[in-house]
Amino acid sequence: MSNALPQSLVLIGAGKMGGSMLEGWLRIGMDPAAIALIDPKPSDEMVELANEKGLKLNPSAKDIPATEVLVLATKPQMLDTAAPAVQAFIHPKTLLISILAGKTLGDLSARLPNAAAIVRAMPNLPASVQRGATGAAAGKGVSAAQRAMADALLRSIGVVEWVEDEALIDAVTAVSGSGPAYVFHLVECLAAAGVEAGLPVDVAERLARATIEGAGELLFQSPLPPGTLRQNVTSPGGTTAAALEVLMADDGLKPLMRKAVAAAKRRAGELSG
Repeated sequence: MSNALPQSLVLIGAGKMGGSMLEGWLRIGMDPAAIALIDPKPSDEMVELANEKGLKLNPSAKDIPATEVLVLATKPQMLDTAAPAVQAFIHPKTLLISILAGKTLGDLSARLPNAAAIVRAMPNLPASVQRGATGAAAGKGVSAAQRAMADALLRSIGVVEWVEDEALIDAVTAVSGSGPAYVFHLVECLAAAGVEAGLPVDVAERLARATIEGAGELLFQSPLPPGTLRQNVTSPGGTTAAALEVLMADDGLKPLMRKAVAAAKRRAGELSG
């Protein structure tokens, strides 16, 4: 096991994202006996996993006297209600990693005053298949060793980008946090356009889905920038060029995406506090 991984970790909230993170930690070799899960209504799958791997399920704070890392993965609106119970697991040297959307380092410090070291992170849904994109910001009390530990834990579910200014987390949320939904909608729109062009619905849906899957995998495997990949599939005067004239027009995809990201960023700011 990597020296950067904690010897004691408490995960509060073992839902979809928390469960995805847990799978990543086990995959990179973290000792299951070092992990405790706190969830008042754990899924059957999570109960089975805990029993199978030897994870602690809903222990009391007294059973874990020295929590090295606490990962907070509840719903953001549950923070106020859960804060007293969460506090009990936090000790002077505990690193708190929060993935609560819209909850700032200040919000967390105010509600969890025991936490001296806080990392705020924003993963996204592809973390469930270890292909996530996470943005993270470290509070002033986070040591270099704690940041390395947070990086190792978050990197187990995909790529991690650290931002020095916490205010940029709202932009991270707008780009990568919400971004998978934009791609899924692109598939829907491409399929609908295929139907308009005459394809049967099921054929259009399968082709649109496979096209986005393949393009994403090519982007993942290729060292080339996306602009170069775009140029590589665009023959001058060809069909792709004709379509790109529409998408790259002054009123095309770029300004629309700019408006969408700006709206998501604005909403992320409104959700804080």
